[in-house]
Amino acid sequence: MKGRDYLWCLVHTLLDREDELERFCPECRSRGAEERCPVCGRPASSWAEGSVNISFDMEKFEQGAGKP
Repeated sequence: MKGRDYLWCLVHTLLDREDELERFCPECRSRGAEERCPVCGRPASSWAEGSVNISFDMEKFEQGAGKP
């Protein structure tokens, strides 16, 4: 795939998400557009600054970065 193909996919994914949200009532739409934790579902507004992501695995991260 070329760069323009990735861009096309990204744009259409965003447009599909907007279309999906338009089907909801205003309350559900605002809840659906809210940024949430992918693990526990808590809204981003309730995250404390400097929070620890419990799903983050430092060992796997370091392996992916090429560190022993």
